[in-house]
Amino acid sequence: MGTDYQAARQKMVDNQIRTTDVTSHSVLKAFLTVAREDFVPTPLKPLAYIDTDLKISDSGGIGRYLMEPSPLAKMLQLARITRDQVVLEIGCGAGYTAAILSLLAGSVVALESDPALADSASTLLSETGYDNVAVVTGDLEKGYAAEGPYDVIFFNGAVQTVPPALFDQLRDGGRLVVPVGSGLSAQAFLYVKDGGEVSGRAAFNVSVKPLPGFRTVEEFVF
Repeated sequence: MGTDYQAARQKMVDNQIRTTDVTSHSVLKAFLTVAREDFVPTPLKPLAYIDTDLKISDSGGIGRYLMEPSPLAKMLQLARITRDQVVLEIGCGAGYTAAILSLLAGSVVALESDPALADSASTLLSETGYDNVAVVTGDLEKGYAAEGPYDVIFFNGAVQTVPPALFDQLRDGGRLVVPVGSGLSAQAFLYVKDGGEVSGRAAFNVSVKPLPGFRTVEEFVF
C-alpha cells in the first residue's frame, strides 16, 4: 500500500506547523497545497513529511537540504508576504520553498548557485504549474540585482552574516528574513529597510542547515 501523501501533508500542518504558533491562513494553505514529496529524491519520498531536514544534494562540497517544515513556516509568516509583492529567494535548492513562495507572492526570483539543482528545480516548478517563479543561477552571496529591488528577500538556509549587496537589493519598506548563525545557536532575523536605512531584530531561535558560498565572520585573535 502506497503512502497517503495528502493525509501526511495535513498531519504535517496540524502537528508540526500549527503547534509552533503559525497562524497565517495564507502560509498554512500554501503548505497544504504544495506536494513536498515532489521535491525530494525518490528514495526519500516516503519520508517527505517527517519533522526534519531532508538531504537533496551533496554537490559543491556542502550538503543541501529541504528545510524542516516548522522553521520554514515560521520564517515565511515572519516575512508577511502578500500577492502584490516580488520576492527574491536565496538558495532555491530543489524548488520546494519557491513553490510555497509562489502561492504567497506575485512573483518569485529563485536564486541557486548549483546549476544542476537550478535546472532540476526550474523543470519541476514548470511541470507542477508554479509559473510565477523564475529560477536563476549565480552566486548566492551577490543576490540578483537584475530583477531588483525586491519587496521581500528570503534566505532558504542559514548564513553567518548578510552581505551588504543583499540589503542594497531590498526596496524601501521591504523586508529580509534570514537565519543567522549555526546549529542550535542560530536565530531568525527580520530586517526592514526604511528611508534607505536597515534595522533588524532577532525574532526566534532556529536550527537551520547552512547555505553554501557565504564567507564566515572572521574572529578577532588576540
